[in-house]
Amino acid sequence: MTQKKSIDNNLIFTGSCRAGTGVVAAVTGFLASRNCYISALEQFDDDSTQKFFMRAVFRTQKDSPAIDKISAGFSEVAQKFDMQWKFHRPQVAVKTIILVSKYDHCLDDLLYRQRKGEINMEITAVVSNHQDLRPMVERDGIRFIHLPVTSETKALQEQRLIEIVNETNSELVILARYMQILSNDLSTTLSGKCINIHHSFLPGFKGAKPYHQAFDRGVKVIGATAHYVTSDLDEGPIIEQILTRVDHTYDANQLVGVGRDNECLALAKAVKYHVERRVFLDGNKTVVFLGS
Repeated sequence: MTQKKSIDNNLIFTGSCRAGTGVVAAVTGFLASRNCYISALEQFDDDSTQKFFMRAVFRTQKDSPAIDKISAGFSEVAQKFDMQWKFHRPQVAVKTIILVSKYDHCLDDLLYRQRKGEINMEITAVVSNHQDLRPMVERDGIRFIHLPVTSETKALQEQRLIEIVNETNSELVILARYMQILSNDLSTTLSGKCINIHHSFLPGFKGAKPYHQAFDRGVKVIGATAHYVTSDLDEGPIIEQILTRVDHTYDANQLVGVGRDNECLALAKAVKYHVERRVFLDGNKTVVFLGS
């Protein structure tokens, strides 16, 4: 998951609209007419929803207009296809808030990858309902915010969380083993910009100590799923899944270790895909472009 070095004049176009003739030609023709060089192009036409998705990496050249002018000019093309679209600057770090409780593995992994430049995000704050991970966060010079929560204070706590998102202009929220269920209102507010991670087995194990339950049932596959948060618990659009084969030689603690590794990797990949503008919501599923 090594981050490719960005070129200063690289830009990313993302667009989605109803499938139809001429969309690709319109987008690529527009960019070509502004002397923009397209270095990567991916597209998908979902027959089940009649929606079209497109991601293009391009760069401006010496005689290209400024990106603001390119963006303003594209509005006419987008209007023709009733397209949702945006130009992104991959050099600009995505402002991100991470929510945690007491488990540290996913947070530690994300901090490491961000520090090494693998994921281009600016962590504006780490918010937790416990104090346990404060030293880890403040060691990296990152703001730590303690927001304790009870059933009586949950609404106020979530309102404060929304205020923090707005105050920091954060566009992504990561639940890095945050052991609280978000309310329907908060899930709706964060739709498409909140990523969660959870274990996933066949069969599923709910409640306390899922890996120990898996051991008791002789599970043969350990998995983790990263997805966007919705009001349906752990049923949001899936971004990434990791599976590892295990067998009878694994004890419960070894299964916990495998699960921990899977959770870290699935969450890191999902966050990276989101930050690189590779993920598109398509109803209750996603389109994820994994090319250049």
